[in-house]
Amino acid sequence: MHIRVECAAERGADPLRFVLGDHTVEVDDLLDRWYGDDADYFRVRGRDGHLYVLKHLRGHDRWELTSFTRRGSRGTSLGTRGPRVLH
Repeated sequence: MHIRVECAAERGADPLRFVLGDHTVEVDDLLDRWYGDDADYFRVRGRDGHLYVLKHLRGHDRWELTSFTRRGSRGTSLGTRGPRVLH
């Protein structure tokens, strides 16, 4: 699922907020970050209490929502490559 992400001004900075449809999610906490061959991944906790894995495709400068976990539940894969389930 493609999303819009706002980061701090410097290139490669951590996500501050992202937009899913017409809903904006503020990032409260960056929990983890890892780097793949062509993408960077960010596991974040939104102000809504849910967990998200955001994928930044460096070559295309495009963002995707890779995984979503509701507060207090097991993860839900969104059918893209990358992390499958968050706990």
